[in-house]
Amino acid sequence: MGVPPDDAEITADVLVEADLRGIDSHGVARLQRYVSRLREGLIEPKAEVKVVHETPATALLDGGNGLGQVVGVWAMERCIRKAEAVGAAFVSVCNSNHYGIAGYYAMMALPHDMIGLSLTNSRPLVVPTFGKQAILGTNPISVAVPTKEERPFVLDMATSIVPMGKVEVANRRGEPLPPGWAVDGEGRPTTDAATVLAEGGLLPLGGTRELGGHKGYGLSAMVDILCGVLSGAGYGAAMSRVPGVSKVGHFFAAMRIDGFRPVDEFKAMMDEMIGELKGSAKAEGQDRIYIHGEIEFEMEEERRREGIPLHPKVVASLRQIGQELGVQFDI
Repeated sequence: MGVPPDDAEITADVLVEADLRGIDSHGVARLQRYVSRLREGLIEPKAEVKVVHETPATALLDGGNGLGQVVGVWAMERCIRKAEAVGAAFVSVCNSNHYGIAGYYAMMALPHDMIGLSLTNSRPLVVPTFGKQAILGTNPISVAVPTKEERPFVLDMATSIVPMGKVEVANRRGEPLPPGWAVDGEGRPTTDAATVLAEGGLLPLGGTRELGGHKGYGLSAMVDILCGVLSGAGYGAAMSRVPGVSKVGHFFAAMRIDGFRPVDEFKAMMDEMIGELKGSAKAEGQDRIYIHGEIEFEMEEERRREGIPLHPKVVASLRQIGQELGVQFDI
């Protein structure tokens, strides 16, 4: 597709990492969308990342309307270098595209004994509390925190009640959605995935106002502020007003733990905290309490041993891409 080899490798790595961690909605199933957008000229294959503005602890980058994974890795690497120099750093990105799983970038900080943060906004898919128009993105948040003996704490969550990818998975499988996930074009609850994809919207994290959906609504708006308003990218309905023009923005942060206290002491206390949570009293019928990221780490270990299961429709999509582009596909 004309993407430089190093950039293609970065993008492929992010997609495969999503599948390894069990986040199938953001794995190789997304490849068709990227190929189509590259083919239609909606993504620049050889995008040049530019520094728009910079201080010792901050930077604004222009992603050149390229693949979000490429500028995402570039931005987080720059953020980590800045944090190494000054203790903590923040980098925002404008003019980008979908960057895959937010956790990939937050986790880049872990080997450097830093806490990593990764946010991105996206096209409108979520209705605000009491609304019927999808005007917010699923706007994920990820935080990665290093530990000593325990697995790292990795929060990677959408600020919608679920990512739209799960609706797409249900639609592929012909399965109904659980009640409370989404509404139709009039703001009425629906369990039909096709209706949601065609005209409806997801509810914010929490669901209805009575269940705390206004909190997810606030988190989503916060992501739009840090990713869209702060970078000058786009926000809310503006994300879809101009066809073919990217409005996606990202926000990254890295914080050196030794800027606050000795690393070993922090990691030891993180282990203690995680142990306390996992060792606390379980609800009836439950034998385990998980820490954020733990299920994904265990899934990755399993899938590295046994392989990654792919839905037949995803396999068919990959085979079709291979046939169209002359790439050997052996499955």
